[in-house]
Amino acid sequence: MGIYKISTIGEIIKDNSYVGRGIIIGKSRNGEKAVTAYFIMGRSENSRNRVFIKQGDEVIIHPFDASKVEDPSLIIYSPVRTVKNSLIVTNGDQTDTIYDFINDGKTFEQALETREFEPDKPNFTPRISGILNFNGNEFDYKLSILKSADENGSACNRYTFNYSPLNGLGHFIHTYNCDGNPIPTFTGEPERVEIPDDIDEFTDDIWNNLNEQNKISLYVRYIDLESGEYCDRMINKNK
Repeated sequence: MGIYKISTIGEIIKDNSYVGRGIIIGKSRNGEKAVTAYFIMGRSENSRNRVFIKQGDEVIIHPFDASKVEDPSLIIYSPVRTVKNSLIVTNGDQTDTIYDFINDGKTFEQALETREFEPDKPNFTPRISGILNFNGNEFDYKLSILKSADENGSACNRYTFNYSPLNGLGHFIHTYNCDGNPIPTFTGEPERVEIPDDIDEFTDDIWNNLNEQNKISLYVRYIDLESGEYCDRMINKNK
């Protein structure tokens, strides 16, 4: 199979204690659904003090215990927003940048040219972003990562991956390769993952294989390409 090998998401993450934040986008095996998932993990008390909340068609992140918030700038944002015929999924407030640019008739790439990795030295956490663009009962999608060019944060390298959906195939990008100090940034192309037809099967495979100590929240959405209607699942470790 080589470069065309497809793994389940569970196989990819089960033995990795810290992949950080992750975005998956793809198409269900039967070809009927556009699929996306976003999860967050955390090692510090500040990072773990979060929950996903639905607000209409969008998702926002709130502190679970507001009294424990140390620095809200990097932990509170909207990871999922809709604009025109697109769905945006990101790991930071670049969601709003992309939203504003597309609303103004500009592009995903133009929006991300104005942003860079997070200023959390020494990790310089990458900003990862995804977008699904719908056209009738068809769609395409993109994934992006903005990451530091070196260990000093001297410059930002920007990578965008464009995809034509294939039945049963998704692509998974995450902020870190694994745990470490500093945490090693994700490298290479987004990983190829299986996208089953059943949303609960996919949700369980992600949640049950994320590291128990470090996982925080997960959101999964399956969008019917014929009707445009969607079903979703949300899991928060903090309840």
